[in-house]
Amino acid sequence: APPSPTRATMSKPLSDHDRRKQISVRGLAGIENVAELKQNFNRHLHFTLVKDRNVATKRDYYFALAHTVREHLIGRWIRTQQHYYEKDPKRVYYISLEFYMGRTLQNTMVNLALENACDEATYQLGLDMEELEDMEEDAGLGNGGLGRLAACFLDSMASLGLAAYGYGIRYEFGIFNQKIVNGWQVEEADDWLRYGNPWEKARPEYMRPVHFYGRTEHHPDGVKWVDTQVVLALPYDTPVPGYRNNVVNTMRLWSAKAPCEFNLKDFNVGGYIQAVLDRNLAENISRVLYPNDNFFEGKELRLKQEYFVVSATLQDIIRRFKVSKFGSREIARTDFSKLPDKVAIQLNDTHPAMAIPELMRVLVDEEKLDWDKAWDICVRTCAYTNHTVLPEALERWPVDLFAHLLPRHLEIVYEINRRHLERVAAKYPGDVDRLRRMSLIEEGGQKRINMIHSDILKATVYVPTINSNIFKDFYEMEPHKFQNKTNGITPRRWLVMCNPGLAEVIAERIGEDFIRDLDQLQSLRNYVNDEAFIRDIAKVKQENKLKFAVHLEEHYKVKINPNSMFDIQVKRIHEYKRQLLNCLHIITYYNRIKKEPNKQWTPRTVMIGGKAAPGYHTAKMIIRLITAIGEVVNNDPVVGDRLKVIFLENYRVTLAEKAIPAADLSEQISTAGTEASGTGNMKFMLNGALTIGTMDGANVEMAEEAGEDNLFIFGMRVDDVDALDMKGYHAEEYYNRLPELKQAIDQIAGGFFSPKQPDLFKEIVNMLMHHDRFKVFADYEDYIKCQEKVNALYKNPKEWTKKVIYNIAGCGKFSSDRTIAQYAREIWGMEPTLEKLPAPDDKQ
Repeated sequence: APPSPTRATMSKPLSDHDRRKQISVRGLAGIENVAELKQNFNRHLHFTLVKDRNVATKRDYYFALAHTVREHLIGRWIRTQQHYYEKDPKRVYYISLEFYMGRTLQNTMVNLALENACDEATYQLGLDMEELEDMEEDAGLGNGGLGRLAACFLDSMASLGLAAYGYGIRYEFGIFNQKIVNGWQVEEADDWLRYGNPWEKARPEYMRPVHFYGRTEHHPDGVKWVDTQVVLALPYDTPVPGYRNNVVNTMRLWSAKAPCEFNLKDFNVGGYIQAVLDRNLAENISRVLYPNDNFFEGKELRLKQEYFVVSATLQDIIRRFKVSKFGSREIARTDFSKLPDKVAIQLNDTHPAMAIPELMRVLVDEEKLDWDKAWDICVRTCAYTNHTVLPEALERWPVDLFAHLLPRHLEIVYEINRRHLERVAAKYPGDVDRLRRMSLIEEGGQKRINMIHSDILKATVYVPTINSNIFKDFYEMEPHKFQNKTNGITPRRWLVMCNPGLAEVIAERIGEDFIRDLDQLQSLRNYVNDEAFIRDIAKVKQENKLKFAVHLEEHYKVKINPNSMFDIQVKRIHEYKRQLLNCLHIITYYNRIKKEPNKQWTPRTVMIGGKAAPGYHTAKMIIRLITAIGEVVNNDPVVGDRLKVIFLENYRVTLAEKAIPAADLSEQISTAGTEASGTGNMKFMLNGALTIGTMDGANVEMAEEAGEDNLFIFGMRVDDVDALDMKGYHAEEYYNRLPELKQAIDQIAGGFFSPKQPDLFKEIVNMLMHHDRFKVFADYEDYIKCQEKVNALYKNPKEWTKKVIYNIAGCGKFSSDRTIAQYAREIWGMEPTLEKLPAPDDKQ
């Protein structure tokens, strides 16, 4: 029987050719497959959710589908772990305080080739799969780029057959939900676990104790850390499937639990109730994700979180190292000199840097190794990635807080520093200033520990220019410890899943192996002048725009012109990302349309989205300015649908998956030298948006790969910024010289966009005029000129689409598969493989 219409075909009947085309990237919907999925779906509805079709809600149906799909993971998950125990490969442990996973259902279907079969099964059951997918809560356990990179890396490690584990914290509340109320950001708690999480499995049998406070005792046979408070770390495991290779790795997130005896001994008769209530104090450790991006907040709870994840994870790593047989509890390995041959630990930024002193404590105090041997093991096992060059992002912990919470670790840090400074002094005798700069301990008012330190690492992997002052001394002393790795994104989620139309059009021309080898996109250059291909690419973009326009109209009640250019800037709201420069362009464009309303203007819908850290006042004011500009522009009848401004509320992974495929123009306009890499820019490029950007972060490499002519590059380069710093940046010079800039600033300052509160944006204007670290005005003139080029090209759809094709063809380098293969070979000493594991017998 011919298949009934699936989600992608319901809108219009398809020819056999089109239907065949559609099936390729989404997996085959065989009759047996569909029948079995329906049967399992009904079984889960009945036995797992205890519902029938009369009373089941849409959420019940989502859970039934999730459990049905998860069944296809379980056999592969167990088989993969058995395989690792049999082969005993080197394992990599990726420790991160953030994993910004988003939703799991559709991604799992893509990686297991189940999408068409599930679509068909739900359709036959009278349900709409997209509606069910929309019931899933985002796992928002991250702030932005750092946490999303960790998620892409897990996908790539599984797809490359690496024995890999992601370790983090199972925050009860992830990144806050953002509501816009009267133009202002309001934060709401993200209760993502309220309805349960069908993807995780609690593992109480692997619970681990984590110690805090107490004191140290020095005995002839070593050091003891005593009188500590114990918190238990309860692991929850989530499967991480590779792309169609039957590999399923594990992400293990720790949840804090109070031990049974917690505080009870401290209470006299009658204190029992209070003692039980106080257990919350211990469990607060995994309660909430700190919503700060690129900003360090030295709170005791945050240090507790950092040590909690590190201590629990290292206990797990060492347990796994010692017993190498699957399911065995017997110790098979005791020689720790072999640890670097079997274990690689990657620290995702400074947050888990406590792994270094903790590993030293375990090796020296518990395993009784001498210091030099332990240090050698530590250096050869651990590597660290630095994600930012903003000084305010670097962790500097007060010594007295450290001494109170982790007294033994403070002793170890002091000893590491003493030995390190001896080596510096030997290499640079008499250079006292260098000793001060390179010390882990920062003297002065309040003594602090600087967590970032290349000396303790085999490799500091880091993207920006190595001459950055923060690292200069360390680089001079040991250049071999520094490497650059360009970040990447997983093409499974960021193309196949979020933009299936584009994936199909590409697969039709070059086959579908590009999904696991993104370099194959290069061959699309052969189609740059192919009329049919140009048409197909443009058509997919238009369909994505129409779909997103419907979504926007539902949510924002603003009528969108789907033929306008979709100009999108989505990322955390931060001064260095320069959403304010974007605002100045919007105002300038608005003023030009008002001045010459009869001219043929290129219509634009400008969308800006992102969250501001709750304590970051300026960022919140930037959001208020964007919404205020929107209120004026969107309601001006002279402008009509030639310019609209929308603030995308509650930007998160799931919204990115809708917005990015619909974008025409991607705004990547940070001040040169401030963005370590960026990965949003790569997602837009892969999905057929053109970039307007500065030569900052990965934009530099994107221009290399696609050809600088195929991006809209403007503004100062790093050298220009340095030169301007030397000379001194004076915003008023630009303000006085550029009439359109002056007009825009005067409008903001004079209450044009806030007539009821004329002084509302005085602070923003004051910052831009007098203490703007990120030099918005210095790039304004060039940015506006560059936007004129964008407008001109957009009027020529064919030439625009040719540039789009060059961009997609240049994306190969930006696959996280390439990044991870480089980490594996150059840092972890592991070899990726594209071999498939044998498929499990589905009946087992």
